Amino acid sequence: MTPNDSNQVQKATSAPAPARDSRWRPIVVGTIMAFCVAYAVFEGIESRVEAKTELHRVAISSAVPSVNVVLPKGGAEAEEIELPGNTEAFTDTPIYARTSGYIKHWYVDIGALVKQGQLLAVVETPELDQQLQQAEAQLKNAEANLQIADITATRWQNLLKTDSVSHQEADQAVSDLHSKEALVDSNKANVERLEQLQSFERIVAPVDGVITARNTDIGALIQADTTAPKELFHLSAIQKLRIYVPVPEVYAPSVKTGDKAAVTLDAFPGQAFTGMLVRNANAIDSASRTLNVEVDVDNSSGQLMPGAYAFVHFKVPAKKGSVTIPSNALLFRSEGLRVGVVRNSHVALLPITIGQDYGDTVEVLSGLTARDSVVVNPSDSLANGAQVQVEKNPKDGEQQ
Repeated sequence: MTPNDSNQVQKATSAPAPARDSRWRPIVVGTIMAFCVAYAVFEGIESRVEAKTELHRVAISSAVPSVNVVLPKGGAEAEEIELPGNTEAFTDTPIYARTSGYIKHWYVDIGALVKQGQLLAVVETPELDQQLQQAEAQLKNAEANLQIADITATRWQNLLKTDSVSHQEADQAVSDLHSKEALVDSNKANVERLEQLQSFERIVAPVDGVITARNTDIGALIQADTTAPKELFHLSAIQKLRIYVPVPEVYAPSVKTGDKAAVTLDAFPGQAFTGMLVRNANAIDSASRTLNVEVDVDNSSGQLMPGAYAFVHFKVPAKKGSVTIPSNALLFRSEGLRVGVVRNSHVALLPITIGQDYGDTVEVLSGLTARDSVVVNPSDSLANGAQVQVEKNPKDGEQQ
């Protein structure tokens, strides 16, 4: 067989293959198209179902209101209250003259720091000096008469032993002796009285302090009477200052004697002075409903002045078991104060009792625990048992 014959045989045997491929091709193409169409239909149906489901979910979620919640903050911190008061000198005393006369000299003026017993002024009292001299002379006369009466009484007592005189005469001599002794005692007392008045010619400081007023001058007439006495000097002891503070009745049980308190003044911004509560009135003033409390402040440096306006800061401990919540969580209803608490996706309106108002937060004494999810910024239409959804998980003491 020739090579040409072999090629013709091979062509004859391979000719049917293209016919078979062309027969299956339409089937494969149709299957693929059908699959594509089915996939497109499935995708369309699925997207419609998902859209419908999402629409239903959105409709349901829109029907349930969303709320923000916060967990109450347990263990409320001690509250600091700021109360006004006036600083006063620990000892504040006017100084008067105890004897009448004229001011001979004065030695201190306003603002002078003086020590106890320091001479402030001298009063000239010529009439008192004359009265003292007269009293001393009368005392000497009385002492001389007493001496004679003593000699006479002794002599009559000796004569009575020999019956040279009667008992009556002896008794009269003894009685005269006792009378003279009483007269001497009276004159001594008068001299001492005048000497004390004369000692008041020297006006001295009763305590350490500062002179805040001088109301006299040289030559001024001094009338030492009790009807209208004239104040010569005014002395204030400023080594320690008192501050009287009216504490409201609600805080009265919380302030204790011995507690420390910070004292601030507008004249010293940013600076605090340490005071101590030393005593209180132990009674509520029925007019102001306050407890009068005294706070003492050390002023050995002399930085503070009496009469200044001050603020005393007290620490008031929180009530045991109390919690704090934001003020915007409160609901004011006709039945009383309420807060909304989310439990099992439903709202429960709980009655509460509040204590101290801190401004942006309030202290709750009863009705809540630190585990309750409290609704903040609740709507006025929030009803008991209403279904709600929480937008975020609450954190302790943090508003969402």
